[in-house]
Amino acid sequence: MELTIGDVAKRFGAVEALRGVSLTVNSGEFYAILGPSGAGKTTLLRIIAGIEKPDSGHILIGGRDLSDIPVRARNTAMVFQTFALYPHLSTFENLAYPLREARVPRDEIKRRVGEIAEMLRLTHTLARKPGTLSGGEQQRCAIGRALIRRPQLLLLDEPLTNLDAKLRHDTRAEFKRLHRELKTTTIVYATPDQLEALSMGARVGVLKHGRIVQVGTPADLYTGPGDDFVASLVGDPPINLVTGTLREGNGGQSIDLPFLGLDAAPWRKALTGFPAGTKLKVGLRPQGIWPRGSSETGPGFPAKVFLTEPLGDVTILDIVAGGDTRLRMVLPQEQAYKIAVDDPIECAVDLQQICLFAQDTGTAIHRSGAEAAA
Repeated sequence: MELTIGDVAKRFGAVEALRGVSLTVNSGEFYAILGPSGAGKTTLLRIIAGIEKPDSGHILIGGRDLSDIPVRARNTAMVFQTFALYPHLSTFENLAYPLREARVPRDEIKRRVGEIAEMLRLTHTLARKPGTLSGGEQQRCAIGRALIRRPQLLLLDEPLTNLDAKLRHDTRAEFKRLHRELKTTTIVYATPDQLEALSMGARVGVLKHGRIVQVGTPADLYTGPGDDFVASLVGDPPINLVTGTLREGNGGQSIDLPFLGLDAAPWRKALTGFPAGTKLKVGLRPQGIWPRGSSETGPGFPAKVFLTEPLGDVTILDIVAGGDTRLRMVLPQEQAYKIAVDDPIECAVDLQQICLFAQDTGTAIHRSGAEAAA
């Protein structure tokens, strides 16, 4: 069922939690809302669910205005960050509780609990109470209790926060499997974790200070961030942001970094009107910096290794360039294993992975013409 949010605002006293949020979630879509703590994610989900009322704006599900529709009549379900299971009830009774409240016949309750338990792989836990379940089983029980009413819209508010790293990984896969099996259920998933948002969301809406600043596919957000905030939020490790200065010469414009000079030709049209001496933010993806001499090419610069972080298949290198500019780069382990702390290293930069932003506003300065298409 399609969800449409139009210019929704919400204030709590002096705090403006949401500032004119507008977005559309397609029917059956897995849509992620990505934003740091305090961005307004939980408030937005609570307004969609009907737990909170917006100060202004509207919520439509399937074209139906929900402004005056109570929570129980919205055909939505929400899973909170805390699992909120009833500790004195078994898994079966926790799953059955919404159906008993709706006065569903006993035989139908038994059948639907069996179906949802099988889907979520909880059949072996039906007689057990929440305190005896693992974190992942408790999470699936909370999801099952939300799904058993067969909602058109499922809202998930940071549901993996309380799980350990392995369980988070496993549960991400479970959510994707579950979405495929549900087929028609629309899912809105709020998280501060870019890995969760990018790995699960077909599209991602980035929320900043109560406002959606960009919507796109994971690839769109990574390769074409709309500003330096999105660029810093999307990607692991985060993008390196370095201040550069626009220069004019006989050969055209260039951007001078403390350790490297870049040809500004890819941004020539967008930089029209920017005078020489303008300060710019240059974003260098850690995955787009590599040792010179490998098969890849690009403008180069000397650096020194400050720190190495082996992660198994890859290693993150902290390097220092131009005297005191700290950068991070990511290398496959087979390239990084010979590199040690304090080693000098000649680096090259992938021009296609460079992002450019205005210094004062952080707004992206996009490539033009053939460069943008490439």
